[in-house]
Amino acid sequence: MIVQSPVNSSSLLTDQKSFLTSSMDISFTSPSSLSHFRPNPRRHFRPLSVATNPPPPPPPPPPSETPANSPQRLLKELAERKKTVFVKKKIPPRQFILKPPLDDAKLTERFLKSPQLSLKSFPLLSSCLPPSRLNNADKTWMDEYLLEAKQALGYPLQPSDQLDDENPAKHFDTLLYLAFQHPACERTKARHIRNGHSRLSFLGGYVIEMALCEYFLQRYPRESPGPMRERVYALIGKKSMPKWIKAASLQNLVFPYDNIDKMVRKDREPPVKTVFWAIFGAIYLCFGMPEVYRVMFEAFGMDPEDESCQPRLRRQLEDVDYVSKEFESKQLSWQDVAAYRPPPDALFAHPRLFRACVPPGMHRFRGNVWDFDSRPKVMRSLGYPRPSHDRIAEITDARNIELGLGLQLCFLHPSKYKFEHPRFCFERLEYVGQKIQDLVMAERLLMKHLDAPGRYLHEKHRKLLMNKFCGRYLRDRRLHNFIILGEAVEDKFEHNRRLRNPATTAVQQAIHGLGYCVYGKPDVRRLMFEVFDFEQVQPKEV
Repeated sequence: MIVQSPVNSSSLLTDQKSFLTSSMDISFTSPSSLSHFRPNPRRHFRPLSVATNPPPPPPPPPPSETPANSPQRLLKELAERKKTVFVKKKIPPRQFILKPPLDDAKLTERFLKSPQLSLKSFPLLSSCLPPSRLNNADKTWMDEYLLEAKQALGYPLQPSDQLDDENPAKHFDTLLYLAFQHPACERTKARHIRNGHSRLSFLGGYVIEMALCEYFLQRYPRESPGPMRERVYALIGKKSMPKWIKAASLQNLVFPYDNIDKMVRKDREPPVKTVFWAIFGAIYLCFGMPEVYRVMFEAFGMDPEDESCQPRLRRQLEDVDYVSKEFESKQLSWQDVAAYRPPPDALFAHPRLFRACVPPGMHRFRGNVWDFDSRPKVMRSLGYPRPSHDRIAEITDARNIELGLGLQLCFLHPSKYKFEHPRFCFERLEYVGQKIQDLVMAERLLMKHLDAPGRYLHEKHRKLLMNKFCGRYLRDRRLHNFIILGEAVEDKFEHNRRLRNPATTAVQQAIHGLGYCVYGKPDVRRLMFEVFDFEQVQPKEV
């Protein structure tokens, strides 16, 4: 049994005094002061506040050093690099990016190996060949489909490579292969195939228009060029071309994986148009214009008398002019136009086309003031008459008389005699001149730009033969002052210069048509590139 000793009251008072005095000296700001505090275990106190320092944080573990080529470090750097935002640079279009030029050795090797330089006697044909030789993929297509194309067009199935080197038809297989490689097929990814097809198509469009122009002028000698243009558009417009391709059973070569009847118009017509034009470009280069007529009317089955090809009805004035005897007896067919050869002693290079444009009876316009005053100046400016080698001097004189009459008709604007002579030859000569200058300029551009695609040539062609430029070339020679105008039209032209530009353009095209009918295509080249300087390369007079 534990017995407690009695507690003395005086000692308690002493302890309280000592506690109070010691509590006044205690500072709670440092942990060392707490060591002097010894509370009485028998007394219970409530402390007001206690200030202590937090324990220091444990030291971080030492970082693990990763080697420089470790995958974790590389992935971490890659993630940091992806977070960086780079400024988006403006890249110029592809056509403006300059490529380093080829050195002389590679350039020489490229030109010497190019098929375009293999033919010296046929420069136009060689310019339409592909710039690189055909590879195995091209030969595979030719082995599989070319016989079908040649059979549909009516050509012998033997390879054209077996022909003589002097025969332009030797390259017909290559050109016919290029004609079917339209931009929507697989092989056009190759640059030489794509450019070769577009160049053939560029030429073929102007060949077709020139062929139909000559044919309709001789078939319809009393018709003005307006209805003729409607007939041409109805025959070779882009809406009609799929019908001709299907009539020749060539639709499977153009669209080997699609049904041409179920295709949308915008997907069907552009490839058919380029293939159609390119086929006639290849035929014209290898066989000439007579074969173009045969394929057009025999293989494709075009019918100019079809109801869909007829022009709209017009009010016609009474036709008082004559028609040449060879056009009166019967209406010419395409066989007559294709097989016609001028006699050796003919006055003109294209005598029947000249008679279709300048019928007999036009000599009543000769002998006026223009014939004596202006005609010699015009002929001197144009370089007429051209030197000729006729056996009989009377032939040369007769040609020069007809040439002078044709020049007067070229400068005789329809506003002067249109109501008295509705079928006036100025418009027919203008129609021929427009088509022949298109064809001559296309041939010139093809031979001048060997590497250019067809799209570039189209744009160049359009800019060179723009209407305002053609009239400007005529005005540069001061020939617009010799145009004979009606009084009302002349008053309008004096007050508005822009109305004069189409008239001068038409006169220049009529001059080209007359030169083609009288002297042939070489004279058109001379007029365009030497007299009028269409390309603007000759030095100017200061």
